[in-house]
Amino acid sequence: MAITSVSRGPGRAFSVPNLLTFGRVAAVPVVVGCLYWSGIHAMRWIALGVFIAAGITDFLDGYLARRLAQQSALGRMLDPIADKLLVSAVLMMLVADHTIENYSLLAAVVILCREVLVSGMREFFAELKVSIPVSRIAKWKTTLQLVALGFLVAGPAGDAVLPGVSATGLALFWAAALLTIYTGWDYLRAAVKHVTEDE
Repeated sequence: MAITSVSRGPGRAFSVPNLLTFGRVAAVPVVVGCLYWSGIHAMRWIALGVFIAAGITDFLDGYLARRLAQQSALGRMLDPIADKLLVSAVLMMLVADHTIENYSLLAAVVILCREVLVSGMREFFAELKVSIPVSRIAKWKTTLQLVALGFLVAGPAGDAVLPGVSATGLALFWAAALLTIYTGWDYLRAAVKHVTEDE
C-alpha cells in the first residue's frame, strides 16, 4: 500500500456526499440510545434500522463523491472518522449488554486497537502533509465489520425470529477481527517504510 500526498479539491462542505457523512455521525447517538434499552426487542430493531441506514451512507457518500465530482479534503477526513465513531460506539454498547463477551472481547479489543493505531498514524502524517489512502481490502474489512455488527445489534431480538443470528454475528465478527489485523499491519508497514525512506 502506497502513501500519497494530499490532493486538495475545491469541494463544498455541504455537498451531498458530505451531508450523508454528517448523517452517519448523527446516527451514532441514536443507535447508542436504542442499545441502552437493548432489553426491549423493539429498541434493538430500531437500532438495527438506523445502523443499516448509516452503513448504506458509507457506500453512497464515496460513490456519489466520485459520480458527482464532489470529492473533497473534508470528505476524505470525515469519512473514516464517521466509520470509527459508529463502529466504536456500537462495540462498546454490545460489550456493555453482554452481546459480545468472553473470548469475543479479544476480537473487540483487536478492532479498537487497530482503529487507534491507524488514527494515530493518520494524525502524524497529516502534519507532514501526507495522507494514508484507504486500501481496497480495508474497505472490505469495514464492510465485514458493519455486517457482523448488524447481526449483533439484532442479537436476542433476531434470535427470537431466526435462531442463530447472534452466533452468525460472532463468527463474522471474528472474521472481521482477523482481517483487521491484516489491514492494521498493512498500514503500519507502509508507514514505517515511508518514515525510513525519509531518513
